[in-house]
Amino acid sequence: MKVAFFSSKPYDKAFFSQAKEASFFDFTFFKVHLDVTTVGLTAGFDAVCVFVNDDLSAEVLAGLSDNGVRFIALRCAGYNNVDLSVAAQKTLKIVRVPAYSPHAVAEHALALIMALNRKTHRAHNRVHEGNFALDGLLGFDVFGKTVGIVGTGRIGAVFANIMKGLGCELIAYDPYPNSSLDGIVEYVGLDSIWTRAEIISLHCPLTPESHHLIDDVSIGKMKAGVMLINTSRGALIDTKALIKGLKSSKIGWVGLDVYEEEADLFFEDLSNQIIQDDVFARLMTFPNVMITGHQAFFTEQALESIAETTLQNLLDLKKGLECANEVRN
Repeated sequence: MKVAFFSSKPYDKAFFSQAKEASFFDFTFFKVHLDVTTVGLTAGFDAVCVFVNDDLSAEVLAGLSDNGVRFIALRCAGYNNVDLSVAAQKTLKIVRVPAYSPHAVAEHALALIMALNRKTHRAHNRVHEGNFALDGLLGFDVFGKTVGIVGTGRIGAVFANIMKGLGCELIAYDPYPNSSLDGIVEYVGLDSIWTRAEIISLHCPLTPESHHLIDDVSIGKMKAGVMLINTSRGALIDTKALIKGLKSSKIGWVGLDVYEEEADLFFEDLSNQIIQDDVFARLMTFPNVMITGHQAFFTEQALESIAETTLQNLLDLKKGLECANEVRN
């Protein structure tokens, strides 16, 4: 099977090439995103392998179909960038990686919480400058804090167990409660999350219903000085509303691994360029905001799992087998 990779990085090539199923495939790696301007590159390929910021809108899907592509392999869990109805019309089969390493993402959420709270990034810089003063580095005990978890799938469940181990009181919202968390979390409505939680961590998919879940209204209901963490999807948060919440001190800390307009920023080295996104640039001016570039998934174990699962998904499709990871409309 000939597979075209888009938005590929050196680590994609390394981990996919060493995966045990790699010998069944002929890989071509493209650095560019898949979109209407690059879909022509897919001519002659059986499948494309894409990531979170690739464009799988109707026009791109039509181009893939015209070029003879039959399979689309998402090397990620989310599929909000795919027009599923058009994919079905074009008989394009889509597979994803629903759980590559829930521990990687959940642990990164904890890393953001602890770094923001204890200001370890600022302390590190101070010590390197010979400044050992503690002024401005005051934190709080995470033990005993009320943590609100939005979404208790695989990642949210791992995060819940981590925070339970730290002695937190856990409240959670999910339309489909996770029975494995019985006795660990208290399921409540979203309004209770907003009004009761001192730390809120998002672990839910991006859907039309969850788009801008965090907005002016929800922020207005939150406790003063709340900490907000998002390692899920950027568009769960209305960034302009977030900035207003930070300016008013309603929001005390923000840790983001995702951003709603990240497609033109993340995964690239822009250190010698002027950032054109004024909203993102404003967000970066706050001393109580920490942003990482969609790296929560980025562990050896996760990349190995992504490669193995993705290739097994494609083998299942090629053999006409039922694939548990197929995405249907």
